[in-house]
Amino acid sequence: MQYGFGVDVGGTSIKLGLFSQDGTLMEKWEIPTHTEHGGERILPEIAEAIEACMQKRGLCKEQILGIGIGVPGPVDDRGNVNCCVNLNWGVFNLHDALGILTGMKVKAGNDANVAALGEHFAGGGKGSESSLLVTIGTGVGGGFVLHDQVMNGAHGVAGEIGHIVVNRDEPLYCTCGKRGCVEQYASANGIVRVTNKRLSESDTPSSLRDFPKLSCKDVFYCAEQGDSLAKDILEQTYDYLGEAIADACCILDPELVILGGGVSKAGQVLLDGIHRHYQAYMFHACKHTRFALASLGNDAGIYGGFKLILG
Repeated sequence: MQYGFGVDVGGTSIKLGLFSQDGTLMEKWEIPTHTEHGGERILPEIAEAIEACMQKRGLCKEQILGIGIGVPGPVDDRGNVNCCVNLNWGVFNLHDALGILTGMKVKAGNDANVAALGEHFAGGGKGSESSLLVTIGTGVGGGFVLHDQVMNGAHGVAGEIGHIVVNRDEPLYCTCGKRGCVEQYASANGIVRVTNKRLSESDTPSSLRDFPKLSCKDVFYCAEQGDSLAKDILEQTYDYLGEAIADACCILDPELVILGGGVSKAGQVLLDGIHRHYQAYMFHACKHTRFALASLGNDAGIYGGFKLILG
């Protein structure tokens, strides 16, 4: 029996999974992400965690197919990382760096792209020829998979749907340096920002005012309870996402759009809202594009990492 590891590196924690060759998840666990001192401890601690797992299970390196890893930043097909800001990483080759520490084959990718591969391989996109994963969480990300291969692009930034501009009148800058990106309005942080702005600019009665520290979940809850302002804010959110996804589908033409990330826990109401607005913006040939919710949750990244190794 052969095995492989999937690793999903986040800004606060690192998720790891041990898989058998047939794609069965044997074990999963997390370790903290230590980003201080340029994130110098991250890769050694991943190597140590993998070594400890192998020792516990009595596995040798000859039984390991490799390590697939997703990181929050641009990664090209050769494993070159180009500044992962959340990890305090600069520019280096991740395949080489982790390979030297472990003595194993390493395959790396952008975390959103790797999560897209995971959902395509074993989640909401299983069985489809092509899929676009749109992750709606702290930010808005994405990844496109075609014939079981994730499309990284020439610079490792393919699928960055969150930085499609949907409002050219926006005065504030996005973290990417542009203005009016869909991420500024439709991410969890964006929804809260827009809501607080709307509340401060009017005296409209709303149950949203009852929360001392508003969260994205609160906005969905108030909308579900019939609050007109919350419903209006979410309708605008769905509109921006529908427009951005329609633009992406016009270029990529996926068979399936998968909605993931923390905000996707809102479920069917989110899917229906986005799809309704997508229909208003789509290129007519894309009208039959299917929509589905992600099903792997926080495990999408480790499944995708393992699939990177399988090829």
